[in-house]
Amino acid sequence: MATLDIYTLAWEHFRPGSSPVDWCEENYLISGHIAEFVNTVSNFLFLLFPPVLMYLFKEYGRFVTKGIHLLWALLIIVGLSSMYFHATLSLIGQLLDELAILWVFMAAYSLFCPKRYFPKFCRNNRRTFGLLMFTCAIIATVMSVWKPIVNAFVLMAMGVPTMLMLYRELKRVKDERVYRLGLRSTAVWGIAVLCWVSDRFFCCLKFPYLHGFWHVFIFIAAYTLLVVYAYLFVESELPQRQPLLQYWPVNEFEFGIPFICIRNPGKEFKNTI
Repeated sequence: MATLDIYTLAWEHFRPGSSPVDWCEENYLISGHIAEFVNTVSNFLFLLFPPVLMYLFKEYGRFVTKGIHLLWALLIIVGLSSMYFHATLSLIGQLLDELAILWVFMAAYSLFCPKRYFPKFCRNNRRTFGLLMFTCAIIATVMSVWKPIVNAFVLMAMGVPTMLMLYRELKRVKDERVYRLGLRSTAVWGIAVLCWVSDRFFCCLKFPYLHGFWHVFIFIAAYTLLVVYAYLFVESELPQRQPLLQYWPVNEFEFGIPFICIRNPGKEFKNTI
């Protein structure tokens, strides 16, 4: 009987509507099979862009770190998890959505956090720092299952050190294009956060689709921030590779898709990851 109760409780978390989180969009208004239709389909950028980024960063993955492709793959997982959550509003969907974002943060920190911000015991060793981030991710994963109601606020707070580091690093940047991309990323991140906060706390605004806008803006902010940090990593730790920020499909148009070109992919250089 006890075993049956455990299975019943486990499946209860898959039940539509089992999540304590419900956004402003009215449930099952557009489709009888999708709880929050706009919040679900607004994740399309998470599925559309990462394959393009994997192609554009082929050179970066070959001559700097293959880990960049892991980040793009994780963004796809974020999009799929978010779609599942908003389509069902299940607790399992919520946890998958939030944990995917958590692992994007930890993977990005492991790969691109400037060494000057490492704890002293890491001794500027990126592998040691990566192990620390992996350990933190495991602990945070367990904690998120224990107290899922606070997950979203913790994840939002994790964006603060990311932006503070970016602010400090942009003051060191000499490339004006990289500097402008950093500023645009920061602005889009701010707009995304405003959409999230407004939809979470101010449904009285009578516009129930701000969380859908959050999905669009946070993807743009996330991938452009990763591009900036990818550039900063090469410039700081592998300057001999001579990184160059470019845009696809037209390099002169700075509102295209940014990526990092490696101007000196000499085989005699060994990367540090």
